[in-house]
Amino acid sequence: MSHAGAPVGGLLVLVDPVARRLDGESVRIAKDVLSAGAAAKICLPDSQEEFARALARRGHRRPVIVGDDRALVRAVGLLHRERALSEGAVSLIPVGPAGSLGLARRLGVPLSAVSAARAVLDGTVGMRDLLVDDSDGVVLGGVAIPPVRAVPRPSGPSVWSAYRSLVRTLVRPPVAGSAAPGGHRLRVEADGVLLADVDRLVEDVCVSAREGDGLADVLVRLGAGEGPDGGSVVRARAAAVTVSGADFRYRADAAVTGPVRRRTWTLCPAAWGLTLPLQR
Repeated sequence: MSHAGAPVGGLLVLVDPVARRLDGESVRIAKDVLSAGAAAKICLPDSQEEFARALARRGHRRPVIVGDDRALVRAVGLLHRERALSEGAVSLIPVGPAGSLGLARRLGVPLSAVSAARAVLDGTVGMRDLLVDDSDGVVLGGVAIPPVRAVPRPSGPSVWSAYRSLVRTLVRPPVAGSAAPGGHRLRVEADGVLLADVDRLVEDVCVSAREGDGLADVLVRLGAGEGPDGGSVVRARAAAVTVSGADFRYRADAAVTGPVRRRTWTLCPAAWGLTLPLQR
């Protein structure tokens, strides 16, 4: 980590429209703290298109995203497609329901608007790994291909409970050659090494970025009853993971994508910087 210091050119504070609608008080607090500590240009886009245009016109200002996990992923994705992530750190002030801030929490960003704003001004820059797929999409935390079987109705609002409910609505009834109840017919390769093939049911797959040695964690859970390896878990560490086979949907951070028949995720080590509180 390195010290963030006073931002050269000031801050571009991009307030996600959803955050402004759901929690105007936290947005106001964040703006006040940032404006008191640095030259801050406040942008209040009304759509994702306006959000993208404002970010593209940031100049030398350091981008500060006020919003939830989706807003952060959107901003990092836009900067990645500009090939601009190396220009400087991104900052996040989490605003939204608790269930929409799971990624922010795992990344170490304070969930308090005041604490997060102070970290923007006085914190350090932590370099983070990035998963990039073959459609140029980005993943900051992890990818999950969920089980096919039905899951219980969630008891409260959260990103992961929403994910579980989406599984029920997104997974189509199995057809010939596609996922069967309790598993997918998928081929999973990690750096060219075969972890699972279509002749064996795969219950679910998880790929996650873990800071350190430039490799992603890969977990493949094999369906029960599929020969001697039924119900087992295969783990690996790899720089690239490819999943192919029957149509499947996957969750990347806060978004569900698909169906696709093939996707490769490649880990880019220390690809982007995030401002975090100083370690006391």
